[in-house]
This record gives sequence, structure tokens and C-alpha cells, in this order.
Amino acid sequence: MTELLDQIAAARLVPVVVLDDAKDAAPLAHALIAGGLPVAEVTFRTDAAVASIKAMSAIDGMLVGAGTVLTAEQVDAAVDAGASYIVSPGLSTAVVRRAKERGVLALPGAVTATEVQAALAEGLTAVKFFPAETSGGAAAIKALSAPFAGLKFVPTGGIGPKNVAEYTAVSAVLAIGGSWMVPRDKVAAGAFDEITALTAEAVALVRG
Repeated sequence: MTELLDQIAAARLVPVVVLDDAKDAAPLAHALIAGGLPVAEVTFRTDAAVASIKAMSAIDGMLVGAGTVLTAEQVDAAVDAGASYIVSPGLSTAVVRRAKERGVLALPGAVTATEVQAALAEGLTAVKFFPAETSGGAAAIKALSAPFAGLKFVPTGGIGPKNVAEYTAVSAVLAIGGSWMVPRDKVAAGAFDEITALTAEAVALVRG
């Protein structure tokens, strides 16, 4: 799992993708790679999620995770499709344990000290911090990182170009999840050149 966390940390930014049609998955992956960001979290919010994960994970150099995973059954579907990591909005021990059984990384949501301790009890070293902005933002992550030294956070929710620097300044932040470089309407419209440009801008912003 350490290698996967290192890959996510190196990317510094994880595009959170909602795909309504699996035909857009491969072109989107190529657009992200061209923009310098070969990673994506494909959310389980649409019927196209499984097929999209399969299409994107088949592309060389692309690291694909499944997001909004709520059940152990969804873990199986995502991993069978090629997902390398599992992201959940909250902490479900059933999801975390199934991910561990399947040999993939789990990044469950944790925004309170109690949830963080539960994640640590499951042997995790990184969690998702969601929804970031409405849960206290970068200041909350900084505060939580004091008693839980060594734990890394992937904040997602309400983060964009205007406030991303607040999060990158926190040493406990492993990477940031965001969707501003992959707008759902642009994906559906096939505006992949625009997505590549937005991705390149986002990469430059996050990596300074």
C-alpha cells in the first residue's frame, strides 16, 4: 500500500470524476495524462462507473481508484474492474476490510478524532477528509494532525483554485481531491482538449 500512497503523493492532486457514459472514460484518461496527471478517482454515482474504471485502468500509466464506495459488494465490483484503491465518503469497517482482503488501498472519510482513531485501529495510515470545506478546512486538518502524527489526509469537497494553497501548505496533506479540472459537462461534451488545459493549470498550481 505504501507504493500506492507514494504514487498519490507524487501526483499531489486526484481528479474526482463523474462519468455518465463509459465511452468518455478512455479519452478522459488520455486527456489527464496529457495534462500531467495520470490518476483519477471514478465515483460510483453513475451506472457507467464500473465500465469506466475498466476502460481507464487498461491504459498504461494510469492509476485508477473508485470513489463513493459504500458497500463491500461495490469494493468487489471496483477491484474486478481494475481499481487500485477504494475511496469512501465515510468510514465503513466492512468496506475497509474488504479492500484489505482484495489487496487494494482503502481511503475512507474521517473528519473527527473518533473517526480517525477508528481508521488507525484498522491499520490505515491515510484517510479522506470529506467534505473538507464544511468540516473545518485546512485548519481542521492541521489541528487533527497534531495528536495523530504520521497520519496523512486527502481533503476533498469544496476545494478549487482559490483555496487549494491553504491545503497544500499543511504537511499532513498527502494529496488533494478535486473536480474543477474535470467538469462533468465538459466530459459529457467531449471537450478533452479543454480538460487537458485545465489539468495542466491545476498541476502547475498545486505543485507550485
